[in-house]
Amino acid sequence: MKFNVQKTKISSPAVAVILIVALLCSGCTETGGTEEKVLRVVFNEGPDTGGSLDPANGWTGWYVHQAGIYETLFYYDADMNLMPKLATGYKQLNDTEWEIQLREDVSFHDGTKMNADAVLFSLNRVLDPTNSRSSEYSFIKEVRKTGEYTIVIETNDVYAPLIASLVDPIMSIISPSIVDADKEPIGTGPFKFVSFEPGTSLEIEKNPDYWDGDVKVDRILIQYNKDSTARTLMIKSGDVDIARDPLQSEYSALQANPDINVISRETLRTYFLFVNGGKAPFDDVRVRQALSYAINRQEIVDTALEGVSGLPATGIFTNTMPWNANDQIEAYEYNPEKALELFEEAGITKGTDGKLYYNGEPFTIEIQTYTKRAALQPSAEILASQLEDIGITSTVTILDSAALTANAVAGTYDFSLAAWSTAPTGDPDYFLSLHYLSTGNYAANWLRYSNPQVDELILEARKETDEEKRAELYDEIQIQIQEDAAILPVFYANEIYALSSDVEGFVMYPNEYTIITKDIGFA
Repeated sequence: MKFNVQKTKISSPAVAVILIVALLCSGCTETGGTEEKVLRVVFNEGPDTGGSLDPANGWTGWYVHQAGIYETLFYYDADMNLMPKLATGYKQLNDTEWEIQLREDVSFHDGTKMNADAVLFSLNRVLDPTNSRSSEYSFIKEVRKTGEYTIVIETNDVYAPLIASLVDPIMSIISPSIVDADKEPIGTGPFKFVSFEPGTSLEIEKNPDYWDGDVKVDRILIQYNKDSTARTLMIKSGDVDIARDPLQSEYSALQANPDINVISRETLRTYFLFVNGGKAPFDDVRVRQALSYAINRQEIVDTALEGVSGLPATGIFTNTMPWNANDQIEAYEYNPEKALELFEEAGITKGTDGKLYYNGEPFTIEIQTYTKRAALQPSAEILASQLEDIGITSTVTILDSAALTANAVAGTYDFSLAAWSTAPTGDPDYFLSLHYLSTGNYAANWLRYSNPQVDELILEARKETDEEKRAELYDEIQIQIQEDAAILPVFYANEIYALSSDVEGFVMYPNEYTIITKDIGFA
């Protein structure tokens, strides 16, 4: 196995404690003679769109939603139940029109009332064709106001996942009085913006007029640090109260520490391999299936994840996703003998040296991945080693996300190991339409995948308003795409948090973009 590092310079950030050197005790400072409750948090990633904090800018909405600054009309609770947030409810008027009733007791951080005008202002920013993600909402024809606290969303055609689509943080409701959404976010959440240092830190303070009740802490200092070792040291030393994604190898030690509580839960995130179906021999389904049989998923979980931060994957959706069909689809269990049989059928044969050959040349695979998530690189290395074991010459190349995307679109890749929340809206249409509908961005530009039967099923499921019938359609889709093996699921992520023992009220949400809530405080 050859290991390459390109494009990205990997460094170990110093474990500097930013913005919190003045804290005299865990969670407390003296301010004007009164005790201020300050929560210190370190995340593994933060806003990466050129310093912007605009929730309608790419994926920035995730980070400002995590910080409790912005809210959406609907959300999923910790058990993945779809619930109203800034809306009070909805009703479907006809096949293409949905009426949404809004809360009348909500104000933005600047004092502006949250009403139908504010919602139209916010949603139309996403629907604007100049928005980089507007195509994801092309099913919406119009959003109009029908009362001070009532709007109607009209779709171009029947679109059953409409309400679920409003959960995505890009649909966060922002103040229509906002001057610069990039630099001074103004939402309705339990915390108000104070300051931001791109790539480094975000400071927020309590919203004293929060519509949904009392907020437990006065101020939160969020640091962003990609180094899992650094994050682990920070929680162990008491420099932070909450650390996201600490080192898996430190899991047992953190659990044994009486001053730290460790929480782990399966999320909606799947680590999987994009396969370049536009390049021989990966355009042969037998080769893709053989490669899936060649993967020892349990070994990856036990080794790269230390057995604590993931589960071997069956299908593309995690077990936490309500629409998964993992009990019906056939898993690609580790079976090198079956893999070799399929390779031979596809013309990839083993030479006397034990290597696999294709068209007279050694069969080689390059696995490209990125550094944003700590588990990607070690997982790619183990994958490459497993492919070597079966006779495939393998390399691992580390790229930045932009270079990885460029290679995928250009078709100059074999495998790309990625980590996706496959159901950020809680509905299967989101991921399936992007990756398996032949016109979807990733299906067309990354996977070169097209199956007319799958297209028909996805489009039919979109229009089906009966949930039981929709579920049957999605089960059928998942069975078929598992057989097609355009994407190879590897493992489901378990999110891990390490918390100081005096932190209370913290709840893990599978969607990963609900983290900071009004209920987090100190015992």
